[in-house]
Amino acid sequence: MAITRAGFVGLGIMGRPMAHNLLEAGFKLTVHNRSRPAVDELVAAGATAAGSAAEVAKASEVTITMLPDTPDVEKVALGTDGVLAGSARGSYYVDMSTIAPAMSRTIAEAGAAKGVQCLDAPVSGSDVAAKAGTLSIMAGGDREAFDALQPVLSAMGGKIVYCGPAGMGETVKLCNQVAGMGTLMAVCEAMMLGAKAGADLNAVVEALSGGAARSWMIENLAPRMAKRDFAPGFMVRLAQKDLRLAQQLGTEVGAPLAGAALAQQLYRAVEAAGGGDLGIQAMATALERLAGGEIRG
Repeated sequence: MAITRAGFVGLGIMGRPMAHNLLEAGFKLTVHNRSRPAVDELVAAGATAAGSAAEVAKASEVTITMLPDTPDVEKVALGTDGVLAGSARGSYYVDMSTIAPAMSRTIAEAGAAKGVQCLDAPVSGSDVAAKAGTLSIMAGGDREAFDALQPVLSAMGGKIVYCGPAGMGETVKLCNQVAGMGTLMAVCEAMMLGAKAGADLNAVVEALSGGAARSWMIENLAPRMAKRDFAPGFMVRLAQKDLRLAQQLGTEVGAPLAGAALAQQLYRAVEAAGGGDLGIQAMATALERLAGGEIRG
């Protein structure tokens, strides 16, 4: 039987447009969020408000969470008024936050004990991709649940990859963050070098976009650096959190992450200067302070 009733908890920069896409796809949607404005916006679009995560789950065949960090997900998923407390046997729980893989496995075990199938399905892509419904989704958990939830995931994502058992969606997402933040660090260095050497930064971006250095970061974030546009599509403090989780996983499995460690330190410098809520392209500002220069084109 097709899933028609979905729930969403966590209506931030990413969660709000994801929830809108579920509504537009025809799902009957119940929502909850700590702050009220986002809830009111979704209700105006056709969703139903709930007073807690448990209430969302009671009204839904699948409940989705999109929250900042591991402790937030642990509380919302496993708390006395949380998702699993309100979930019926045979329902689904999909956490799309980026958290520690070990916690995803703990939640999946708790869900299985209640007859609730759980997926960890973090996403890659900015708020622009969230609005467009073209996020990359990396899913871990039971394959049967993954297959059953394809219509739900497809409403929010363009590329949806099954990564293996519980925790593997988060593991692959952390691999993504190591690669992405390392690439962004290289782009920031290239832009800083060009700026200090007097290069036309528009030419730098155009040239690098057509060669072996081509990447999403150079095409999308380098032009924003040159315009001094540090508005968040994804915040520095959340990137810092993701790199911390990657370092923890690296320690657990014995994988050295030298580049990720340096990227994390640059973000720590941005946070120390009060830039935690800026977009991830603000990594450039840490390099500017080191170089005594400014990226502007």
